[in-house]
Amino acid sequence: MISDLFILMKSELILTAIIFVILFMKLAAREVTDGNYASVNTGALNIINGLLLINLLAGFFLNQSGNLFGDMFVTDHLSHFEKNLLNFGTLIISLSAYDWLRNHKYVHEFYILLLSTLLGMFFMISSGNLMMFYLGLELATIPIAALSNFDLERKRSSEAAMKMVMLSAFASGLLLFGISMFYGTTGTLSLAELPLHLDGSALQSFALILLIAGFGFKISAVPFHLWTADVYEGSPSSVTAYLSVISKAAVLFVMTSVLYNSFFPIADEWYRLITILAVATMIVGNLFAMRQGNLKRLLAFSSIAQVGFILVGMSGQSVEGSVSVLYFILIYLYSNLGAFAVITLISARTGMETLDDYRGLYKTNPLLTWVMAISLFSLAGIPPTAGFFGKFFLLIAGAAPQNYLLIIFAALNMVISLYYYLIVIKSMFISSNPNPVPPIKPGINAYIAMALCVGGIIITGIYGPVYDYIFTLVNSN
Repeated sequence: MISDLFILMKSELILTAIIFVILFMKLAAREVTDGNYASVNTGALNIINGLLLINLLAGFFLNQSGNLFGDMFVTDHLSHFEKNLLNFGTLIISLSAYDWLRNHKYVHEFYILLLSTLLGMFFMISSGNLMMFYLGLELATIPIAALSNFDLERKRSSEAAMKMVMLSAFASGLLLFGISMFYGTTGTLSLAELPLHLDGSALQSFALILLIAGFGFKISAVPFHLWTADVYEGSPSSVTAYLSVISKAAVLFVMTSVLYNSFFPIADEWYRLITILAVATMIVGNLFAMRQGNLKRLLAFSSIAQVGFILVGMSGQSVEGSVSVLYFILIYLYSNLGAFAVITLISARTGMETLDDYRGLYKTNPLLTWVMAISLFSLAGIPPTAGFFGKFFLLIAGAAPQNYLLIIFAALNMVISLYYYLIVIKSMFISSNPNPVPPIKPGINAYIAMALCVGGIIITGIYGPVYDYIFTLVNSN
């Protein structure tokens, strides 16, 4: 039993150990009185990034399927892959944040909160019980509110954290109410036993609406998106990247698994809900993104629109639908983190975050401009980037129920999204700026982060076995 515990909960135990190591590092760190935090933080950041790399590599070994605690905790090869994706994204964010954190007072606290929320996501992914899922969700959500307020001297950062706390509590209430209704009508919270007791009654249908509403808040689906832009803008750029990619990906993993495996007896009902959410999310995300002058707000509404496309693939109700969602999230991780790597670096060095600030960026920072352009091309779905193939597979999966009107609508929204992505690219390459972003020389950590993202965008798009591997994982689950 003990050996099973250490093997099956390997990812969670390693992450917990890293959190304690960082805590001990904080206790042993010398106090800085002259404001020169870089002298202390440089070594600490190198050690923490090394620990995150070890955590990532450990995720590829000794992976076994099984369950613990009366099926409360369930793990398989697919869940290991999903956790490794989150580990990889977290490492990229940590490398991108190096320049910002190097001069920050609370480096250790940042990573303790960051890895605590990642631990909650791991428990969500491996939950075999709705209550276990809810506890993991709360562990993943509460530290994010503190991270949103990590720029303590900025009033907007405090406002972002307050909105996050208030609306997150409301969404958690809806989710918990829906879970309680499912328990009342089925007598079980086990995700494996739930399908045996679903009959599509009115109370279960209402509980399903509440459950999807809770999911909708976490993934910023319309109309549960109202917190997204303000929180993204007010949070530090690295936290915004984490919110837009890691947090959203974890909930989408669980949402896909729960709907496909536990709620398949009432698939017709959740299909209609997902379709409505997909249409509304694509429209609102794209239209509001066109009006943004702040790049973090633009990417916030862009991420909302991307969720709409993911929901189109999720509506496919097939193995291909699940594969297309997982494949696109991998591509979205590379693309969005590539864009945020540039924004984080420029913001840390200059504080510039608006579209006007990025005018003429190519003249002073050609490398950063190309990284941003390739990332935006992928987000827009322009071939031959990986984003094109990701959206193509989402549309193919969404067409499985023969809802061709939804596919046509999604394709039109892809065209609309080109506008605001190309506006950013035009500003960087063509527009002039009397006060451009000064030349910035990225550090080695930022170079590695951007290289991983650009390499991922290119390789994932042209290397077919990536999709085949994901298909094998999902099909064997």
